[in-house]
Amino acid sequence: MKKHLLFLAGCMFVSAPGSLAQSGLSCSHMKSAKHSNERSNTLSVEYIALTEAYDVHFYFLDVALENTSTDINGSVEIHATSKAAVLDTFLFELHEDLVITDILLDGITSMPFTRVGSAVFVPVNFTSGDAFFMKILYGGTPPTPITNPLGGSGMTNDNSPSWGNQVTWTLSEPYSAYEWFPCKQSLTDKADSSYTFVTTSSTNMAGSNGVLTNVTDMGGGLSRYEWKTTYPIDYYLISIAVAEYVEYTIYANPVGAPAPIMLQNFVYNNPATLPYFQDEIDNVADFIEYFSTLYGLYPFHGEKYGHCMAPISGGMEHSTMTTLGWFEDGLTVHEMGHQWFGDNVTCASWSDIWLNEGFASYTEHLMWEYYYPGDELTDMQNRHDDIMSQPGGSVWVLDSLDEASVFSGRLVYNKGAAIIHTLRFLIGDDAVFFDVLQTYQQTFTDSTAHASDFKAILETVTGMNFTNFFNEWYYGEGYPTYSLEWNQINSSVFIELNQAVSMPGVTPFFTNDLEIGITDDLGNTSYFRLGDISSANSLHYLGFPGTIASIEIDPHNYIINQAGTVTENTSLVSLTEEYQAMNVYPNPASEKLIIESAENTPYQLINAMGQIVSTGNFAAGKNTLDISTLSNGIYLVKTETSQVSFVKE
Repeated sequence: MKKHLLFLAGCMFVSAPGSLAQSGLSCSHMKSAKHSNERSNTLSVEYIALTEAYDVHFYFLDVALENTSTDINGSVEIHATSKAAVLDTFLFELHEDLVITDILLDGITSMPFTRVGSAVFVPVNFTSGDAFFMKILYGGTPPTPITNPLGGSGMTNDNSPSWGNQVTWTLSEPYSAYEWFPCKQSLTDKADSSYTFVTTSSTNMAGSNGVLTNVTDMGGGLSRYEWKTTYPIDYYLISIAVAEYVEYTIYANPVGAPAPIMLQNFVYNNPATLPYFQDEIDNVADFIEYFSTLYGLYPFHGEKYGHCMAPISGGMEHSTMTTLGWFEDGLTVHEMGHQWFGDNVTCASWSDIWLNEGFASYTEHLMWEYYYPGDELTDMQNRHDDIMSQPGGSVWVLDSLDEASVFSGRLVYNKGAAIIHTLRFLIGDDAVFFDVLQTYQQTFTDSTAHASDFKAILETVTGMNFTNFFNEWYYGEGYPTYSLEWNQINSSVFIELNQAVSMPGVTPFFTNDLEIGITDDLGNTSYFRLGDISSANSLHYLGFPGTIASIEIDPHNYIINQAGTVTENTSLVSLTEEYQAMNVYPNPASEKLIIESAENTPYQLINAMGQIVSTGNFAAGKNTLDISTLSNGIYLVKTETSQVSFVKE
């Protein structure tokens, strides 16, 4: 694989290829969001209630487009079922700049309609369970003001500044779908399937979601590209891109896939473009195979994955066919990660956009970790630096209609990815961590979820309680600065951990465990996990048989934090009265664990999920435990008066 510079991607927004986007932009709900059930930033609450009276099953777009303008004409069918006892009004959205020439009930009966802004009202007479469809014939030029974070509007036409190709493309996230096709903009009402037929000049190609089932010669120098997806899809993920493309197709073979997965790429018809990006495109096959082992089989394996190029500043994760400004490993893997986190399981509210963007951003981190070992350290440090460039702000988005907050690179993307890394550390077992992600995907496949749903999966799989974590790191604000004082008496080490926080009025302290690294006078470093942090000042005891030369706070950068001072303080000797000494070493350990106990006492050995894996009794003095059969991870040795953690490796 060709290696590239690290940078932030999302919907991914970047300032330039190979750069780290600091201002951010993305695709996001809390305990009581300002707009907790948002559907559209164009509809009033009473209008939104009307759209909730029916359930969308299928969209059929049959439109004509060229790569030279955004002019569009054709029809859209919305197939739905009434959810109301009496449905007397069918309401959908379409921008007022687009002209409706007719609306046909079930494709036959011409219906009267009225328009108020973007809202279109059709009088109907249905009862609960009635199935129907409306065929809307329309056309015109979509609005041109910038309405989405990547630039442009719901539909945009422009030339690539690098390659000179002219493209017409759509980008509907979060509220711009109505700018180019009639729809219901509700995150929680995924269509069960959709067809997108695009008629264009035969010199063009048109890319969209799903499988290209046919290219029909329409005569007069026109061709119709007929795309069909049978997977559930949210309104903002339906897309079209039209340009003079060439097709470059390769295949991936993830474990468990019943057949090879087609990776279909529409690249600018420029003799230099494909050779320039071919290595990066080829990498996608490796990526989709690898992440299928981590997240579960690529969710749309029955159709395809692919890309359409367009002159946007990053990428947009349209289901099965991402729209992409260029190919670069960090960008392509971010958008591919969205196929699981965002497209298969979609956030149920833009306030919980973390479920899309945080996990897609962490997919980048996992790529650096696996394919370019060492680069993941730079990636996470860059994210931490960006997060701590300002003191506050939450990953959860308070106002889901504020697109600057929804698409915050610092909070939604970078802090979103960083707190997932913290979760991985707190779980302490990668097999369990990825089991959480796979269970989440399986539980909510083809559907939507809130952050509270993810938390429930997390706690069920791990057996751990993450209420404090979410209150502090997801809904809360800021970050800690850790300082510690220590004292060593023989093989007993006493630590006082102190934290100052950047937003004390919101999050007064953080209760998460913290790792420290202790290096002895021979240069050997052991790692310890400090737990039971219930205040800004906490006391800890651990066993360390060597002579301490230095202590490092959070050496592996698991926690967003500033490192304060580390000071030896011999007055901490008084802590010996508060602890029954229990030394545990070596740490980490692989075969045998030595426990020096000050008394005869029963003990429990507890894994990272809080499960008791063994019990017994220690005698006063030196005891030996055989830990060779334990799985790797973090464990706790607990007696009635003491507890010490260690790492099995």
